[in-house]
This record gives sequence, C-alpha cells and structure tokens, in this order.
Amino acid sequence: MKNIIIGTAGHIDHGKTTLIKAITGRNTDRLKEEQRRGISIELGFTFFDLPDGRRAGIIDVPGHERFVRHMLAGVGGMDIVLLVIAADEGVMPQTREHLDILELAGVKKGILVLTKSDLVEQEWMDIVVEDIRKEVKGTFLEDAPIVSVSSVNGSGIEELVKLIEQMTKEVEARNTDAICRLPVDRVFTITGFGTIITGTLISGKIDVGQKVAVYPGGVEGRVRNLQVHDRDVQTAYAGQRVAVNIAGVKTSDISRGDVLAPPEAYEPTMMLDCRLMLLEKAPRILENGNRLRLHIGTAEILCRVVLLDREELLPGESCYVQLRLEEKTIASRGDRFVLRSYSPMQTIGGGVVLEPNPVKRKRLREETIEELKVKETGNPEDIVEKILDINSGSFPTIYDLVKLAGKSREELLPIIYSLEGQGKVLAFTGGEGRVYIHAGYYSRLTERAGSLLDEFHRKFALRGGIPVEEFRRKLFGEKKGTFIDEILKIMEKEGIIKVKNNLVSLHDFEIVLSDRQKEIKDRVLKILEDGGYSPPGVDEMVQSLAGFKGPEILEVLDAMAEMGEIVRLKDNIIFAGECYEKAVSLAVEYIRENERLNLATFRDMLNTSRKYAMALLEDMDRRKITRWMGDYRVLSDGYRR
Repeated sequence: MKNIIIGTAGHIDHGKTTLIKAITGRNTDRLKEEQRRGISIELGFTFFDLPDGRRAGIIDVPGHERFVRHMLAGVGGMDIVLLVIAADEGVMPQTREHLDILELAGVKKGILVLTKSDLVEQEWMDIVVEDIRKEVKGTFLEDAPIVSVSSVNGSGIEELVKLIEQMTKEVEARNTDAICRLPVDRVFTITGFGTIITGTLISGKIDVGQKVAVYPGGVEGRVRNLQVHDRDVQTAYAGQRVAVNIAGVKTSDISRGDVLAPPEAYEPTMMLDCRLMLLEKAPRILENGNRLRLHIGTAEILCRVVLLDREELLPGESCYVQLRLEEKTIASRGDRFVLRSYSPMQTIGGGVVLEPNPVKRKRLREETIEELKVKETGNPEDIVEKILDINSGSFPTIYDLVKLAGKSREELLPIIYSLEGQGKVLAFTGGEGRVYIHAGYYSRLTERAGSLLDEFHRKFALRGGIPVEEFRRKLFGEKKGTFIDEILKIMEKEGIIKVKNNLVSLHDFEIVLSDRQKEIKDRVLKILEDGGYSPPGVDEMVQSLAGFKGPEILEVLDAMAEMGEIVRLKDNIIFAGECYEKAVSLAVEYIRENERLNLATFRDMLNTSRKYAMALLEDMDRRKITRWMGDYRVLSDGYRR
C-alpha cells in the first residue's frame, strides 16, 4: 500500500496549523512558546485518516521568514503540499519563497488552499484567485486546484478532503526495495525507553531488531521499537512518518540533519557534484567560490560553490557545480537540495545531486562535463556503467557499488547482470565476493600489461620475464585477491601473456641467443655435466670460460636459469636442470620408501660432498618439497609429484 506524506507551506499567520486542526482535530503546535505566541516555530507532525481508510502523515511547517530553515527540513518528505494562502491577504513574501523551495525540492503535486474565506467578499476572492494563478504560472502548481475553506465554520473542508484523497491515488509509490534512509528531524529521550528519533522514511524499509548507523558519524545501534502514527509496528516503509527507539546510541550522538541507514551503506562526503539552477529572481549573479547555505534532507551545511563549466551563473540559468562542504554529510544520486545565500539568508536556487562521492574536480574540464552529462541524463544502466568505468581500478564488490551507486543490492544486481550480458562489465571471483570491472578498463589493463612486458623484454632480452609477484604489483598495485589470478589466467588464455617458471612474459616471447651466447651456453652445460653433483661455482665457471667476459657469461647464466636449463642455489652453486631434477626424484623416492632421509645418506646417494647435498636439501625445503625435522627430511604436507 502506498504511504503518503501531506505537507503545508505558506506565509506566517495564513492559517496552516488551524487548517490541519480543522482536518484532523489535532494541534501540531507542541511547544509552549508556539501556543503562547500563536505561531509555528518548529515542524509539526500528525496524521490524517482518509475517507477510504488509509492513513496519511502530515507535516506542518512554520511560515515566518526567520524559520525557513525549519521549513526546509520538512519539505524533502512531502508527496502532496497544501500551499495555504489567506483570502484576506493573498500572496505574500513567504508564499513566494515557499513556492520556490517546493519547486526546487522536487515536490510534484499540490493543492492551493484559500483560508479565511469567511472574511472576504466573492469579488475580492476572485481578485486573489487571479493573482494566485499569475504567481504559480510555470510551476508545478500551475494547474493545481484551488479550494476556498474556512477553518472556523468548516466550509470547504469536506471538498478539500475529497481532493486530497483523489490526489493521493495519483502519487507514485516510493521504492521500498531501495536502501533504507531516514533523515532525522527530531531527537529526544523518553525515560525508560532511551533515545528516540523521528523523520520521514524516504526510501526502503526498517525493521525492529535491525542494525542501523547514524550518519555521517557512523555510530551504530539497533532498532528497539518502531512507531508509525502512534502505533507500534514491526516494519516501517518508505513514505511513512516514523519514530525510532534506538538502543546503543546516545542523544548526544544524533542531531537534526543526521541520517539513519544500514551500517556501511553510505560513504560520508565533503563534496557533491550537482546540477544547480539559479532562480530567475535570485538577487545577484553567482560567482565561483561563493559561500552558501546548503539544505539537503533535514541538514543545513555551509559550503563553497565551484562552477565547473563557466565563470559565473546568471539568474535563471543552470550549470554543473561541485559543492565543497564545511562538514560531512551523506547523499544519494538524485537527491534534491536548496541553496540559500550566506547573508542575508535568501533562497537563491537549488538542484539535484549527480555524484555524492566525487573526486575533487578541476574547473572547465571537458571530460568532467561529459561524465556529469551521463550521470544526469543517462538511464540506470548508463549510470552504473559510468560508475564502473570510473571506479574499476578499485575492483569494487557489490557492497562497494551499493555505496557508489546509491542503490540497494536488489536494485543493482539486475543492472549489473544486464551489463555483463552485453559484454560491458566483467565479473571475477574475489575474496569478499565477486568483483566487477568495466570491459574498457580490462582493455586498458591488458594494454598496460603488454607495455610493461614489451619494455622489459627490450631492456632484458635474455631474461624470461618479470617475476609473477613483481608483475602483479606493477599491474595491480597493493590490491590482493583471487580475482587477480583469474584476470591473469584470462590474459594468458587470450594469448596476451605467458606464465612459465614463475615468470610472466609476452605470449610469443622467446629468449634468442646470439651465436656467441649459444657457445657460452653449450660450454656451461658441458662443464656442469662433467661436474655432476660436484659442479664448479659461478666464479670458477667464469674463470674457466677463456675468451669471454664476466658480464656476458653472467648474462647467459641468468637466461639459462630462467629457461630452466640450470638451477642456481645459495653460495653461487649451479646445477644443470636435469641434474637437479634427478636429485629431487631420488630424494622423494627414497623418503616414500623409507619415510625419512638424512644428510649423510643423501650425500652418499649422490656421491658428492656435504656442501652440495646440504644446498640441494635446503633448496627442496624452500620449494616445499621436503620439510626438515631434526636430523631428517620428510616430504612436505600436501606435496604431490
């Protein structure tokens, strides 16, 4: 069932609170100061039972210009507004400002209510109506119905109620599958219950027992109890006025402007990328760097405006901006906001959030403007694809994308699956679930891999490639996860890279020796073959190869090691590759038959000295072929050969 919030707006003393009392029988002025002075200072809340049995929430806002910031805290949750205008006064300054705010906040439906109709003649009423129609022309209330009422004698109230009921059927239902989000407009304590907050649940749903966090601070608690319209409920849904009793959170941890949402669902931000519209009647040109008051949700935050696509913004124009805030907040893509001048405080414009967690932007950059255009006008798939294209380097999981896209997991997954099906997104297995990257990023990654390896091969023509771990660091930085192995396997399958002997090379790369280098290789292999299990060390090898220089010999030895033709051990000991493999086979076979092998036995098996036998055993330990236990070696756990 759709849940509806009805709000009031209008000039001070035009009868908003009295109208609500005439409709509901309840007074929304709860403060003694309000009742003594006869004006609303704070937001007022109650509910209204429609004729068809549905219950709607009501928000009554103050009309005095000094309390516009309180009015702004209540606008975000309204589905239908009753713009109240006293028949004996007509349109007044706060009528106009409230209308501007409603328009900027994205309210879509409303009724123009002429109160105090019992105080004026019909001729005067006709003049007021004509004036109102001129005032609302070009706004969302241009075709709104006008109802004349008297909260004193009750005339017109029944007609107004019927209109409200009919309009509620036209309101689009809020998304209960989205991330739960409740901007806080009141916080207080009740003895025996603890911390209570109230607000309009603008998206998702919230359950008793659910873990929640208070943003931007991130303090976590648990929902102890929920009330909707003075009734205890197990679940509250988007579009309802909700009172939440939170366990584990102090009232000092919460204030108006904070937001209740699931833990880790949002990333607090100090910047917002937005489309900003400056009112036609804004008092002055908006310049880059101007200090303003941002009203978003129930929060008021000081900020500086950075104009991204021009030098100045004229009244009636719009542009892309980055708002740099003086304190943290959270927001979702598509959130509406209102801007007021720093001093004097006047509503000058507003707009919509395009990116709630942007990087710091440089002005007048074409790529920035193109990115924001996609985020402003693209469909959900376009937007998620752009987010992935920008953030693929962090290899985001679905939980990361929930924060980046401002959508719930249930909303995101079908979009991602669709993009996968189109080949625009690739998914890999990660340690904390699947990670997703844009296909374009994968292409750039393969290009980077190719460039790294090509440069390496040109610089080190006799080396088999870059060690795997070094290659991973160069390509992925400090990122870790099984997804890296998966990406490398795909690159290998696609013929981009080759992994051999723990080295990464271009797929078609082979070490090519010159005739002189081949001669060195052949002579090295002959010397090692003659030496058997007591081969000469590197220094002896260099000295024995007359006619060749030390550096070129060492270069060939490096190449032979990487090709697997020789094996280098500690203390500059070298074995022919076949000789080393035979020694390993002998050791493994002996241990399998006798359970263990000591150094002396292995030395005698190879007919060599303790030095060479020890070097071989220690290298087998390093490769986790064997494991040292006291005076013996046994096969390492899990070794298979």
